[in-house]
Amino acid sequence: MWDMKKLVKASPQGLMMMALQGYLWILLLIFCTLRYSGTMSVDMEQSQNSLAATSNSRVKRGWVWNQFFVVEEYTGTEPLYVGKIHSDSDEGDSSIKYTISGEGAGTIFIIDELTGDIHATERLDREQKTFYTLRAQARDRQTNRLLEPESEFIIKVQDINDSEPKFLQAPYIGSIPELSPIGTSVMQVTASDADDPSYGSSARVVYSVLDREKHFTVDSKTGVIRTAVANLDRETQDRYEVVIQAMDMAGQMGGLSGSTTVTIVITDVNDNPPRFPQKMYQFSIEESAPVGTIIGRVKAEDWDQGENTDMTYQIKDEEDLGIFKVTTDGNTQEAIITIQKPLDFEAKNIHTVVVEALNKFVDPRFVDLGTFRDQTIIMVTVEDVDEPPEFQPPWNTMEVQEDIHVGSVIGVITALDPDAANLPVRYAIDRKTDQERIFDIDAKTGALTIGKALDRETAGWHNLTVLAMEADNELKVSRATLSIRILDVNDNPPELATPYEAAVCEDAIPGQIIQLRFIPRGWALTVRSRPFTSFPFWWWIAVLRH
Repeated sequence: MWDMKKLVKASPQGLMMMALQGYLWILLLIFCTLRYSGTMSVDMEQSQNSLAATSNSRVKRGWVWNQFFVVEEYTGTEPLYVGKIHSDSDEGDSSIKYTISGEGAGTIFIIDELTGDIHATERLDREQKTFYTLRAQARDRQTNRLLEPESEFIIKVQDINDSEPKFLQAPYIGSIPELSPIGTSVMQVTASDADDPSYGSSARVVYSVLDREKHFTVDSKTGVIRTAVANLDRETQDRYEVVIQAMDMAGQMGGLSGSTTVTIVITDVNDNPPRFPQKMYQFSIEESAPVGTIIGRVKAEDWDQGENTDMTYQIKDEEDLGIFKVTTDGNTQEAIITIQKPLDFEAKNIHTVVVEALNKFVDPRFVDLGTFRDQTIIMVTVEDVDEPPEFQPPWNTMEVQEDIHVGSVIGVITALDPDAANLPVRYAIDRKTDQERIFDIDAKTGALTIGKALDRETAGWHNLTVLAMEADNELKVSRATLSIRILDVNDNPPELATPYEAAVCEDAIPGQIIQLRFIPRGWALTVRSRPFTSFPFWWWIAVLRH
């Protein structure tokens, strides 16, 4: 029968360590249950039917799991005493040899063959292995015969606070909209402590914020991070690095701690209106610029981000409505000012336009911050362009009789220089349109005269190209097409186009009608009579001019 005596006689260093870690109460609990001062006897036998205990007799019981405790991280120089196994058949004559087998037997744990004392020879770590299962044997030293059945027992590694809390999910990155109310949840952090949570407060973790952070707080129990102020402004600071500490021992002095850095990104809300950097912009454009020409671009600034910066532009006020147009460049968020109607320096050389910028997406939560729009003045200066003369008034048709005398004036062409009305203008006819020089024009006055006799029957229309150019710059030239219609006069007698023959019977009655058809130049003459059968007679008919 076994008599296992567990003697927890830790070295002074071990007792001091256990006292410092708060675990002495466990050992005291064990000692309070001892039947004898400093010893505990446990008798085991195969019978599991009875249990009795006296001070002078053996305790009979079935197989029992017996636990031995050894404190982890022992740093002494001598092997650490764990406990003692003993058989009640041992009479102290050294005839019994005690041995152990199982996890760590002979390496981590050794036993004194004579006394049954068990020692730990290595530094143990509960976080790596919490207990060891072994078997004890009592043998006859001479015959090596088992004197007792094997007894299985457990050596449990007793925890000390040797593991600091660790944040296993770092790095932590959270976000929150700017201007969020106080107490708004940002995110949660969690630290894990590898110590034994069933003993004391070694694994009880509390959280706190380091570095005197005033913008955020952390719940000491849950690790939930919340805002501590309501005026977080992304435009002032768009991220914060918050150091969160986790301390075990419920935050008591002597506890171990770990920390992590939490990056909190402040996301944007539409709390800023568009603003033009300038109250006035000046542009210039030549008066000859075609419709659709871009005069310039302006852009209102918005300190927000993303779609909160999207804006549209519109013309709020314009002196001359419809001359200019403003559109929005969706990529650059710029206002594009273009010409919508032709410009005229001589009519007006300065235009003023008021352009307004406004946000597309206004957040109703922030309308009390002000109007989300802004205005600026666009001043457009129209530059003069050296323009060719302009015909006054525009015309394209004239009429003249064909019998007009050579040298007669049939009209006066007038053109003015729009840049300066008094500047001289020279006139000419494009001779490609009047190769026979039927018409002439006075270079200074623009008087159009007849150069050759006209004949309507030869040409009823004449199309001329008249040129008007600056006297000192013939490259500035204007062209106008003039159509001259020749009016007919009665200047041609009738005539036969070809000779004609007619036959009439000799017995024709006087006064008999002979069919005739007279036409002017190019007309035909026809003479007919009734059919007859006698020989023909030839008649000649002459057309007299009157």
